[in-house]
Amino acid sequence: MDDDEDWIALSDPDISMAELDAVTNVLKSARISAGEVVDAFENDFAEYLGRRYAVAVSSATQGLVLALRALGIRPGDEIITSAYAWYQIAHAITLVGAVPVLVDIDYWSGALLADKAAAKITPDTRAILAGNPNGHPADWDALRALAGRHGLALLEDSTEAIGSRYQGKLVGTFGDVSVFDFSQPAALVCGEGGMVVTDDPVLASELRYFRGRIMDERFSISIASRVPHQAMMSDMSAALGLAQLERLDEILARRKRVESWYLAYIQSFEGIKPAYIAPEVDEIHWMTFLVHLGTRFTRSARNQIVDDLLTAHIEAPAYCNPLHLQYFYGNLGYRKGDLPVTEKVADRALALPFHGHLDEDTVAFIVQTAKDSSVNVGAGAAIY
Repeated sequence: MDDDEDWIALSDPDISMAELDAVTNVLKSARISAGEVVDAFENDFAEYLGRRYAVAVSSATQGLVLALRALGIRPGDEIITSAYAWYQIAHAITLVGAVPVLVDIDYWSGALLADKAAAKITPDTRAILAGNPNGHPADWDALRALAGRHGLALLEDSTEAIGSRYQGKLVGTFGDVSVFDFSQPAALVCGEGGMVVTDDPVLASELRYFRGRIMDERFSISIASRVPHQAMMSDMSAALGLAQLERLDEILARRKRVESWYLAYIQSFEGIKPAYIAPEVDEIHWMTFLVHLGTRFTRSARNQIVDDLLTAHIEAPAYCNPLHLQYFYGNLGYRKGDLPVTEKVADRALALPFHGHLDEDTVAFIVQTAKDSSVNVGAGAAIY
């Protein structure tokens, strides 16, 4: 594995002739900006989830910004969320001037815990934003009950979990508003873009209002009573998304096959926490293949394994740097030690390449390289 052509990427989109033909058809048409193809993608995505409305956007971050505005979130309002995630989603809270209230996670699933969220509710709390980290659904029954008791909006971050199921229902169906992302390393990829879904017609109308103005509205004075964003998805991106959505079962099945290889080879990797699936979860489609190193590993040891994998031409980053330890959120008063479970898990989480183009020999090589590195940095027998 010495040549550049042998680079093993963290993600590699599953693109077929269907996607190439779809984009070519748009390029041959008279419109490549937002148009009928975006409408078709929205309709099909809503149908896939069984939700009434879907609104395509330029990114999941922008999608959540629009959702928060549509819900009437104002500067100073508090939004409870997790510090353990890929950071782009929670940043939307700050972008609308609201205050992110960061809460610790469940050690096993990595998801926001309802009882820990309950302890952070104040008179200024307006919503709970919970995610399905790396594909594992949160405990949505408990979160819905909590939101209902306190009259809070419940927002679902499904950017990492398309296809996963909780109690028989697809993720993306639990929030008053739910957000998906279609950039790498997601399973469904259309370059950049996202989708916001809801069953509320008023919220859907507000989402479309805040998303941007169409050509026919550019000469209207009254339409701009509130300033919108320019957060539209293009027909080119939507064409990719439509083709990927039609092939989603096939794409997810290929990733499941790769997951089975990982699970087989990882059995001999001592000192790691095994993959966890909560009893109420029916199906998980991971975003990446996460390795959770044991407690005898340090953050620096994990980082050394990342460097060793990079030397072997394997892209394998840390899963996240907790939000409360990032500079901006430190300015809000968060300090190391505030969220001990989040810190413990994040310090030892390693994201391995995960996509449908990997073969069994490559998975074996990735796992063996990680195992060899763990021995070099001092693997421990303690798993938990």
